[in-house]
Amino acid sequence: QVQLVESGGGLVQPGGSLRLSCAASVRTSSIRHMGWFRQAPGKEREFVAAIRTSGHTYYTDSVKGRFAISRDNAKNLVTLQMNSLKPEDTAVYYCAADRGGILSTIRDPSSYDSWGQGTQVTVSS
Repeated sequence: QVQLVESGGGLVQPGGSLRLSCAASVRTSSIRHMGWFRQAPGKEREFVAAIRTSGHTYYTDSVKGRFAISRDNAKNLVTLQMNSLKPEDTAVYYCAADRGGILSTIRDPSSYDSWGQGTQVTVSS
């Protein structure tokens, strides 16, 4: 199993930016899908963004144009740059890995077999 450690969460005002990082214990080049999910209080965990080994990226509609996912295979790192943050982005954000990822399940949290501990993102004035 892959060990994942997130960092970079915090409190930010609406319109602000945060950058989340996810450090993996194995070569990220060996992980087909790396994803970010989030879970707000009382809600189900939801897909935010994912990146394949090819570099192709996928986003949920509500963050398109505001968030950007990237991977640095030399550092075994995946980052989520979040701009123009809104109060509705408030949630615990989780990094996840799916080693044998199938494209049709890239947005499905149940297809990911390794998860980080989560980092809190709060958008509030």
